[in-house]
Amino acid sequence: MRDEIFKEPIKKQFEFDAAVASVFDDMINRSVPHYDIAQGLIVEFLVKTLKEQACVIDLGCSTASTLLRLYEARNDLNLRGIDNAAAMLENANAKIRAYGANISLELADILECELKSQDAVLMNYTLQFIRPIKRQEFVDKIYESLNENGVFVFSEKMIFEDKTLSKNIIEIYENYKLKQGYSRYEIAQKREALENVLIPYTEAENKELALNAGFKSVECLFRWANFATFIAFK
Repeated sequence: MRDEIFKEPIKKQFEFDAAVASVFDDMINRSVPHYDIAQGLIVEFLVKTLKEQACVIDLGCSTASTLLRLYEARNDLNLRGIDNAAAMLENANAKIRAYGANISLELADILECELKSQDAVLMNYTLQFIRPIKRQEFVDKIYESLNENGVFVFSEKMIFEDKTLSKNIIEIYENYKLKQGYSRYEIAQKREALENVLIPYTEAENKELALNAGFKSVECLFRWANFATFIAFK
């Protein structure tokens, strides 16, 4: 379904409810520049580097699109997704059944669930929704859950320290969304709904989260302006 949620006046802060779940795949592909390309790079990197029968967990897996692409490329992997939105997982399960994929899903709060013995942990545009006071502790938990030489792959919307650059990028990003078919009204509505819900960090702050947790290095796999995908190596 096409994302037209914000054509009407908003009545609440943004949340991953049934309405969002029903249009999520369209929403993220039209709202995150080159999302499909970045997702493809993540999948290709993991396919190339993970050992046979490796364990991969996607935290905040939404409709399981990344896990499904991984399964199509490497069906030997042990794939697991966790999300706290029942409507998202309902859609994810429908897609998994349609593909006949072997992917396990769990309805749970990622901050509370048990993580252990993972070879790769994925978080695509999920960390930014965790309250800043809890982020470092959670990334620490992710580090501890990974096996030796494990990887943490995460994508985030970012902010810039330079105010002029930040203003220009905001305008460039708004123009991008206009080209995707969103109106200025829809863009403004969504921005208001996300205020104090999505709290972005700078590139340096995102990398510091991983380095402070103990990861030996953090590299940027893909970037478009204020959107980036990082890989942290244990």
